[in-house]
Amino acid sequence: MHLNFLDIIACFMVLFAIIDIPGSIPIILDIKAKSGNIHPWKATLVSLAIFLAFLVFGEKLLGIFSIDVGSFAIAGSFIIFLIGMEMVLGAEFFKHDSPGGGTIVPIAFPLIAGAGSITTILSLRAEYATANILIALLLNMGIVYFVLRLTTRIERLLGPTGLHILKKFFGIILIAIAIRLFINNTGIVLPND
Repeated sequence: MHLNFLDIIACFMVLFAIIDIPGSIPIILDIKAKSGNIHPWKATLVSLAIFLAFLVFGEKLLGIFSIDVGSFAIAGSFIIFLIGMEMVLGAEFFKHDSPGGGTIVPIAFPLIAGAGSITTILSLRAEYATANILIALLLNMGIVYFVLRLTTRIERLLGPTGLHILKKFFGIILIAIAIRLFINNTGIVLPND
């Protein structure tokens, strides 16, 4: 096991940027408003389990279902697109009536452990030692848990108007991310003009 502090920092920063849990706060608050409750430990542990499965087994796991990483990313882009549409239009595409509401879907997957972050884990494996990625991943999961745990305080701090504005703004951002993810994995080239 070869631990390298700089590699851990590099992996941490890449994963932090791609998971983007601070940027997901408005989405989490919206899901919480619809489902009534979010379980931070459950969401964190399920996300970690998904990440670990892809860190260890990676493309072989997708290969069991004859799915390539690009197809997986496209499927994730549809879910992210629909979450964004919910936020912008105020419509409801996902039912949150299961025990735990939206804790597993869509928070743990695909919001935290989504196609982009899973693809990133697969990419990091090609460049860094698994132990360094694992430490960086565990640090990120600590931050995820901390943010999920504080959603009620953040909700009180922003108030209804602040939440409404954030929800609409991040809904549009989420739709744009979904479209980019779709385009990047389908090979569609948009004109620059």
